[in-house]
Amino acid sequence: MINHNDYGAFINPSMTLSLNTSGPLSGLKFALKDVFAVKGYKNSAGNPTWLTYADEATEHADVVNQLLHHGATLVGTTVTDELMYSLKGDNKHYPPTINPKAPDSFTGGSSSGSAVSVASHQTDFSIGTDTGGSVRIPSSYCGLFGMRPSHGLISMNGVIPLAPSFDTVGWMANHADILAKVGDVLLPDQTVHAYKTIYVFQKAFDLLQDSDDIAYYHKLLQLLNDRYTLKSVDLLDNHSFHELTECFRILQGKEAWQSHGQWINQYHPDFSKDISGRFEMASKIKEDVHYHLMLQTKQNFTTEMHQLLGSDSLVIIPTTVGSAPSRESSFSSIESLRAQTMKLTCLAGLSGLPQITRPLLHTKKPLGLSFISGYNTDKQLLQFVRNVDLSGLKGI
Repeated sequence: MINHNDYGAFINPSMTLSLNTSGPLSGLKFALKDVFAVKGYKNSAGNPTWLTYADEATEHADVVNQLLHHGATLVGTTVTDELMYSLKGDNKHYPPTINPKAPDSFTGGSSSGSAVSVASHQTDFSIGTDTGGSVRIPSSYCGLFGMRPSHGLISMNGVIPLAPSFDTVGWMANHADILAKVGDVLLPDQTVHAYKTIYVFQKAFDLLQDSDDIAYYHKLLQLLNDRYTLKSVDLLDNHSFHELTECFRILQGKEAWQSHGQWINQYHPDFSKDISGRFEMASKIKEDVHYHLMLQTKQNFTTEMHQLLGSDSLVIIPTTVGSAPSRESSFSSIESLRAQTMKLTCLAGLSGLPQITRPLLHTKKPLGLSFISGYNTDKQLLQFVRNVDLSGLKGI
C-alpha cells in the first residue's frame, strides 16, 4: 500500500538525530539515502537480503557527522533502488515512491526517496549518492535543485559503494540557497571566480524526445544567450555518444561486480528484473582489450573536458532527455530511456566534474537544466546557479 503521508519516501521516518543547535545548517531538516552509515543502525541498500546480513554501524559516515555538527537535524532514512544500480526510482521490496510533482510518473533513482522527501516538503534538503545520475535524474523528474560534486572531493567513508571511480555524495533541495549552504559545509575551501565562457552543447539538446520540450528549451537558450552570450561547443569532437555510454557501462559494471559480486554469489539476493540483468552483465566483463580501450577513452575524455572548462567555463545541457516517464511505461521503454539518458549523465560521470541541475517548471511535468563546470569549481558553480537569471520565460 502507498503511504500517502510520506509519498513512500522513508524507510525509517522515526529517526531523529541532532548534535548542534547552532551552525550554518541550524533549523534545517534532512533525510539520508539508506546507504550512509548511522551509528547503531543497519543499512538495507534497498534490498532485504542486504539488511539481513548487515552489521550495525559503529559510527556515522563522515558526511553525516559533518551535517550534524553544522546544525542540521536528520529526520529519517529513505528508499533507494536496489544496491543503487538503477535510474528508475522503483523498488519491488517497498511501496512505490510517489513523485509529488507528477504522481502518475516515476521519481527517478536511485536516490528516489531522498528526492521525494524534499519535493513533498518533508525535509529542507536530502542526501543521496550519484554514480550514473542517481541524484541528477530524480532531481530533474521531481522539480528540484540537485548537485553531483567533483569526484573525490567529499568523503565516501561510511557509504556503501557501487562503482568507486564514479561514486559521489550528492544532495537535493527546493531552493538554490539551501543547496549552496549544504555545499559550503561539505565541500573544501575553493577559490571562486566569475565564468568567462558559457558553452552550450547543442547535440545534447538534440536528444530531447518531445516537441513541446524542444520548443521550451529553445526559448530558454535564446533567453540565456541574450543575457550571457552562449558559445556553441561540440564535446564529441573525438568521441560519440555511443562510445561514451559504452565506456561508462563497461567501467561502472566492472566496478559494481568487484564491489558486490562475491556477496551476490554467496547470498543469492532476490533482485528485480532490471537490477538482476545489470549485475549479470557486469559479472561477464573481462579485463580484455575492449576494457582497456574503455579505460583509455575515460582518461582521454576527462583530459579534454578539464582542458575545455578549466576554472572559468561551464557547459549547459538538459539534465534528462525528457520529463519523468509514466508508471504505465513498459519495461523495454524504460530500459531504452535509461540508455538515452545515460548519454547525458555520463558526461560529468566519466570526467569527474561537478554538475548542478536546476528545475524548470514546464507546463506539463518538471524538466531540468544542467550546468557542468571545471574540476574543483563546485562552490563557484553553486554561486552561479544561485544567481543565474532565468526570469521572463513562462514556467520557469
